[in-house]
Amino acid sequence: MPFTIGLVGAGQFADSFAPLFRRHPLVSGVWVTDTIPARADRLVAVHGLDGTIRSFDDMLDDCRIDAVAIFTQRWTHGPLALRALRAGKHVYCTVPMGITVDEIGAIVQAVAETGLTYMMGETSYYNPATVLARDKVAAGAFGDLFYAEGDYIHDMDLGFYDAYRFSGGEDWKRTASYPPLLYPTHSIGGVLGAWDTHVTKAVGVGVRDTRGDGVFDRAVSMFDNDVSNATALFEVAAGGSFRTNEFRRVGYPSHIRESRFRYFGTEASFEQVATAAFWYTREGAQDVSAQVRTTATLDVDDPQLAHIAPELRPAFVSGYAPVHDRARIPPALATLPNGHEGSHHFLVDDFATAVASGTHPPVNAWKAARFTVPGIIAHESVRRDGERLDVPDFGSAPGS
Repeated sequence: MPFTIGLVGAGQFADSFAPLFRRHPLVSGVWVTDTIPARADRLVAVHGLDGTIRSFDDMLDDCRIDAVAIFTQRWTHGPLALRALRAGKHVYCTVPMGITVDEIGAIVQAVAETGLTYMMGETSYYNPATVLARDKVAAGAFGDLFYAEGDYIHDMDLGFYDAYRFSGGEDWKRTASYPPLLYPTHSIGGVLGAWDTHVTKAVGVGVRDTRGDGVFDRAVSMFDNDVSNATALFEVAAGGSFRTNEFRRVGYPSHIRESRFRYFGTEASFEQVATAAFWYTREGAQDVSAQVRTTATLDVDDPQLAHIAPELRPAFVSGYAPVHDRARIPPALATLPNGHEGSHHFLVDDFATAVASGTHPPVNAWKAARFTVPGIIAHESVRRDGERLDVPDFGSAPGS
């Protein structure tokens, strides 16, 4: 049954999802709210949406709105999602789910009590490398997984300065110091999106920033944070461990690939780097790069991308990789700009399908908690000089 949705936040990321929600056959109407009304007005005009709503409070009170999609600044997600659920709205939320364990626990509890749909829009779950690894796990090809690695390597100089200036206004440096391990899902999600387990212990190590430009400066930071690069080691319930990196000062072509993954099993292993991917057995190495490489369906100068800043367009021209099940995507979406290694179409379709059918989406509240909480605990470990800490777990979605 079709439903309506309200977009919360009309910034640059919402720009790439507004046309997908508008064109999805299960979505019957799309409204927008933003604390800067002109941005909401522009989004409606550019994408032919149904209209604006004055405030988030008004959107929650509006009987026309069945669901909300949250595209606000990352530390605001938890409280907004919880308020929306308690107001009777389904929730799609960009990452992260929240920045405290209490926020995340409250969301899981609200979903359990209300029966509403919650989905965190984690792109790495649909990363072609994760999809390939998930398929290999299902086929038993790895044997027993015992170790994995996930990296989210996004240098500040490659787009993050401009993004924080856009969202943060005059005080943007206060928020640009956002702790890397509180944005952990692009690295953890690719590991746990293939390996069906959860984290039990965490250790974090951070590198204090030395750029001296007022970002990652504890005297300026609203997060009291001076760490720009961080590494976490996690112990998992299945036996074994995985390591993640969250780097913001790094000489690496993050515009080519932001997230990359490795998985090691007793019978086979898989490794992805910036421009290639390999499947390994004891007998040798097989180049599987073609299976996980997305084919661009648009040029960066395509008119459909005119509303996206030129420096951001490369992330939104990717189509699908051969490992993607593109046949399940509604035709109305298949010709629209995709993004983040082919994930955007799947994100919108999985949420719409879950709301319409009353089922749990793949990255539901319980799965989202498992993608997010370990990073929060690892960040606390960094602040405690690498202390090994327990990681709470909220379990699996009912019926899973």
